[in-house]
Amino acid sequence: ASCLNYFLNWMKHSITLKKSAKSSNPPKHLMTKILKNIINGWLAIDKPEGMNSTRVVSIIKKLIRPTKIGHAGTLDPMATGVLPIAIGEATKTVQFAMGARKKYLFTIHFGTETDSFDKEGKITKSGGKFPNKNEILEKIPEFIGDIEQTPPAFSAIKVDGERSYDLARKGQAVKLKSRKVKIYALNLVSQVSESDFEFEVECGKGTYVRAIARDLSYKLDTYGHLIKLRRSQVGKFNEKNLISLEKLEDLVHNGELFKELLPVDSALDDIPVLEINAANSSKIRNGQLIFVEGIPNAEKACVKYDNKVVAVGTINEEIFKPERVFNL
Repeated sequence: ASCLNYFLNWMKHSITLKKSAKSSNPPKHLMTKILKNIINGWLAIDKPEGMNSTRVVSIIKKLIRPTKIGHAGTLDPMATGVLPIAIGEATKTVQFAMGARKKYLFTIHFGTETDSFDKEGKITKSGGKFPNKNEILEKIPEFIGDIEQTPPAFSAIKVDGERSYDLARKGQAVKLKSRKVKIYALNLVSQVSESDFEFEVECGKGTYVRAIARDLSYKLDTYGHLIKLRRSQVGKFNEKNLISLEKLEDLVHNGELFKELLPVDSALDDIPVLEINAANSSKIRNGQLIFVEGIPNAEKACVKYDNKVVAVGTINEEIFKPERVFNL
């Protein structure tokens, strides 16, 4: 705790000091080491339009220099909204955030189609009709549940070792296989104009909203593409805990980053959680299995000691086998 307080006070005041000023502050490399060791958790970043997810991660890397960093779910450059960023030990839980339910608000412009099925692409088809509200409402039920969806050619899926979007940009014909995706809800929110309608979708992993825009347009015997896309939720991460990159920079400079840092286990809401004692915690950290009497089998479970995540693993015949051990 004293190390943490020392760091926060140093961060708050050191940026106002001139390089030549005499100070009892510790060397920069020491503070970087302290920072790396104490930052473990999630940040819910409000990704701005025009920036890709990798760029967001790069900016945060330069700001806080974590030992490990990753994001849970790529957003297209035109998209805004929830981009969960895992820092330190939280990177061990990224797969759970990736598999969580997601919500998007999006606007379809009907009548024209682009090669990428969003406003950033080149118009390839035009002259389509503008559907009305009742026609749209009639088709929406066909998109709810487990449905077959073919990803757009402009996607990050690999084809013979190359990203599909790279091949598409070279003008090569890309044929991607359809796959099952889960749509929990699809709602018409409002009619923005004669040609533009706003929707909200709640979906599972691997769903392409651009493909929804494409396929819904075809069902309506017209063309369409996205002109607005905002992710409003990824599992537990939502609009309520979002911060902008500008605010993040201010928090770091003022030594207040920890006010917005979410717990390491924020992405583990959908799996069972067990409290264990100190002895079992030590066993797990030493690579041993532990006995969990009366606990049913689970493909994934989380064990905690003293309100801190110790490990994520499996439970089979009352034996917990750790797969990921956390250094917290």
